[in-house]
Amino acid sequence: MKPKRVAIYTRVSTDSQTTDNQLLELEAAAKRHNWEIVAVFRDEGVTGSKPLFKRPEGKELQRAVARREIDLVAAWSVDRLGRSLQDLLGTLSELEAKGIDLYLHQQGIDTTTPGGRALFQMLGVFAEFERSMIRERVNAGLSRARAAGKTLGRPCIGDETRKRIVQLRAEGRGIRKIAAELRTGVGTVSRVLSEVG
Repeated sequence: MKPKRVAIYTRVSTDSQTTDNQLLELEAAAKRHNWEIVAVFRDEGVTGSKPLFKRPEGKELQRAVARREIDLVAAWSVDRLGRSLQDLLGTLSELEAKGIDLYLHQQGIDTTTPGGRALFQMLGVFAEFERSMIRERVNAGLSRARAAGKTLGRPCIGDETRKRIVQLRAEGRGIRKIAAELRTGVGTVSRVLSEVG
């Protein structure tokens, strides 16, 4: 029987991290399963909240999927693919539509089996649950800060700074130069100028 053609996908969130460990484990798994590695896609410094096929290397993976150059996508863990149930199910649906299977090393999921497919969907539910818990904790922290009288959001700028922004712009200065001179954000300068028309 011809070995499965496998594309390995790895991802880390920050540039200070490396995908090397994920790659080593997935290469070892491919060897054990007698899979042929035909492509490796590495997204480094890319958030998991962005859908897989909207990431730089994820787009390349999607092209390989569309051209049916692979039989299986191997990834280190479900969270390397995405963090929302909607994105995970979208990825699985796209792979399924092309007849491409998915292997997740950490969870031991192989979608060539019905049990593997069901488990993958359950993991997506838990990933979304964890994300909503994080969101609730952040919102609770913001509410606590407001109750304690802390000011949240952008710092307010004074009338003098507003006048100076308008004056410097009238003198022909660029937005970035104004922001640098007044030690304020480019967005703040743009906002003030749009308010004054």
